[in-house]
This record gives sequence, C-alpha cells and structure tokens, in this order.
Amino acid sequence: MADRPLILVDPLPRTLDVICEPDVRARLEALGRLVVSEDKQMPDEMVDRLLPETSILIGQTAMPKERLDRAPKLKAIFNVETNFLPNIDYEQCQARGIWVLSPTSAFAQAVAESALAMAIDLARGITAADRAFRAGGEPYGLEANEGCFMFAGAPVGIIGFGDLGRTLRALLAPFRNPVKVYDPWLPAEVIRAADCTPAPLDDVLSTSRIIFVFASVTTENQGFLAKRELDLIQPGAAFLLMSRAAVVDFPELVRQVERGRFKAAIDVFPEEPVPADHPVRKLQGAVLSAHRTGGMPEALFQIGRMTVADAELILRGLPPVMCRRADPGVAKRLRSMPVSIT
Repeated sequence: MADRPLILVDPLPRTLDVICEPDVRARLEALGRLVVSEDKQMPDEMVDRLLPETSILIGQTAMPKERLDRAPKLKAIFNVETNFLPNIDYEQCQARGIWVLSPTSAFAQAVAESALAMAIDLARGITAADRAFRAGGEPYGLEANEGCFMFAGAPVGIIGFGDLGRTLRALLAPFRNPVKVYDPWLPAEVIRAADCTPAPLDDVLSTSRIIFVFASVTTENQGFLAKRELDLIQPGAAFLLMSRAAVVDFPELVRQVERGRFKAAIDVFPEEPVPADHPVRKLQGAVLSAHRTGGMPEALFQIGRMTVADAELILRGLPPVMCRRADPGVAKRLRSMPVSIT
C-alpha cells in the first residue's frame, strides 16, 4: 500500500460527491491512497506533513515555492474550482514539470446553452411578455412585439473567445448569424477558423445586435466596458454579461438599461448574493440570473470526469489531454472570484 501514489483532495468549495459520479469516484480511488478534506479546508499542518509523499493534488490549496520544494514527488495540481488562482508559484511548477491544470471547459456547454436561451428571450421579449400577461396588462399581436427583433440572422458580437465563446458559436450555426469576435489574446486565424470575423472592440459593440460577454477578468481589463464603450451599443440591442461582473462598469450598465437604451441579461454580479436593496432587482428590460447558468449537475460531474481522466494519464507518464494547462504568463494576469455554486 505504501508504494501507491498519494493523492491529496482539498476541493472546497466543491466536494467529491458533487463533482464525481460513483464510477468516477471509484476510478479516482483506484489511482492511489486518497487523503480527503471536505468538511473544511485541509489544515496547513496536514498539507505540509503529507506533501513529501504527494503525487497529485486536487483542490485550491496554496502552493508557493516553499511548499513545492517540499513536494519532490508532485506531478500535477488540479484546480477543480475551474479558476487559476494567484496562490501557486506557476513558474516553479513549469520549471519542475509539474502540471497545473483546471477543467475549465466543464461548464462551457451549460453556460452557452443558457446564454443562447437568454439572448432569444431578449430578442423576442418572451419573459417580459409573460410578466405583462400575469400582471393583466398584456398587449396583443404586432403591438406586443414592439422593441423585439428576429434572433435568426441578427449580427452577433462575442467578447472573449475561449471555451464559452467557442461553444456558443457552435450553437449559433443553425441561426445563420454573422459573428464578430473581439479577443486580444487570440490570433485572427483562430477566430476565422471558427467562421467568425475578428474585429476591434468598438466595431463589435457598435455593429452587433446581440453582444455576448465571456471575457475573463485580468489585471489589465477590469472595467474595460465602461461608459464610452456602453455608449457604442445600438439602441434596442441585447447585451449579455456571462463572465465576471468586474469587466464592466456595473452601475453604468444598470443606468443604461434602466434608461431603455438596450436590453441586458445578467448572470454575474459585483457582489453575490446580491444585496436585497440593489437597484438591479427592479431593473426593467433585463433578464436576471443568480449566477446559475453553469450550475448543472452534468457540468459539475464533467469536472470530475476530466480531472480523473487526466490524473490517470499523468500517473502513467503521459501528458494530460482534457484539462487546460496554466501558462505562467497568463495565470499571473488572471483575476477570479471564488464560485458560490457547490
């Protein structure tokens, strides 16, 4: 037993039951000796005591250089929160050949599906019409569609073309939308290969009838969708905030939607849970979602499947293929907030 790989599991805010179906849990347990801390974050004393024998670390445990130096057998760190946090010495991991991985695409299908649904809702006024009907003030026919537009064929803009943006683009195919993409981290060839047109941010904002925001928060782009940028959006357009609220001037977004300049769907907020008296709760012209678009059991189980699949490969001496690897230069620029969905 002692020669089996030691696997530390410190997954909070996740738990193994949430991310692993029984067969996946069994595969994980077959890989080695598991030490699991789920009722609380693994105590520092326990981490430090076990690191010299640890081969795989699953969780959000801080791993500065001092700890990495005490972990000669460590082969991989999996962040199952699906963020790259600033609590790991990424350069040291790269220098030592330690894989730092996260199953970042696990939520892509679930989030993209909800984003598409909310975009169609904004274009066609579905939930707004439902609310008017229940309140007894519903118009009918052509009058009921004032301010609405056909989703099919409408120009779409996507800001941020990672896992979420690319998955959404695939879902748009039957609707024949022309798609422009702004993503300064990607070469134009990657965007064109997905049948999209690379474009500057101002162009995406000013020419798109539907705008999806999937951009990650970095040290350089916090609040980059400010008043000047929001002023470029076409009157009556649909703006969907699906990534992190920190990329937008949130009070300005609320003001512009409140004035009726454009519609919005919002799944992420500067503070979660949202305070009971926050003005966004009374915002007309908006579809509001409590950071729930990715929180599907299928997506959470995908975290476990991807993590265990790559752990199996790594312990066989093979490179991972399912999870995203942290690039030190990129990881240092990313800024995330802890997820609240468990």
